Amino acid sequence: MIESFFDGNQVEILETHVDPITLLSGPPCCGKTSLLFQFAYNCASQSNANVVFMCNRSRLQSKRPYLSQSIDPSSHVFKLIQMKYVEDDEEIKKYFAAFHLHDKIPTAVVVDDFGDLFDDRTCQERYTNPRGRNLAMVRTLALCYNAITHANKKSPCKLLLSDTHLGNSTRLLYIYKRWISSIFTVKGDGPGSFLLRNKNYSRSCGLGKTRIAKYSIALKDLVFEGITDDNEQ
Repeated sequence: MIESFFDGNQVEILETHVDPITLLSGPPCCGKTSLLFQFAYNCASQSNANVVFMCNRSRLQSKRPYLSQSIDPSSHVFKLIQMKYVEDDEEIKKYFAAFHLHDKIPTAVVVDDFGDLFDDRTCQERYTNPRGRNLAMVRTLALCYNAITHANKKSPCKLLLSDTHLGNSTRLLYIYKRWISSIFTVKGDGPGSFLLRNKNYSRSCGLGKTRIAKYSIALKDLVFEGITDDNEQ
């Protein structure tokens, strides 16, 4: 699935098993939103079906995503990507609580900056608990998991979340792993260059083989530079 974050003209996007829910985690300013939007574009292009892209409007306007240079800005594919602006976790819960009522299930739902939608103070007051934010994330992830699992009984639907972490480890990894087995992490590899790694935390298969994609953000373009196995780095 690591190929799905890049332009299909630069890398072959293979039709392999895809986990219904995936997490992309990386430091600030590493191009996460660009990777998510390229993923949304690829899903819409391959399936010719709608994709829902959920994000905070002001954050998106302040960090507009970059796509591969070969993508035509006037492509009809962009009309298949539905932008849905949300302010907090309550709006995420409302959306997925009614997911089964949709006449047509999107082929993918992408949520940018998922972790930042949970305000610490608001969650603490809501649950009267100092760990209210963690409780809110657990309940929301459980709702998302159930909604996507139910939707996949009718037609294929993927959910991709992103979160920001500082340091080398994914923020609240122990919570995410309960609901998400496929996790991608981004690490810097020099000025403007990054490494995207994927790991599978499925209990049935344990840690899967790690693959690495190298990319860069240059002149407002998302530039794919190649994929290797971990032992080659």
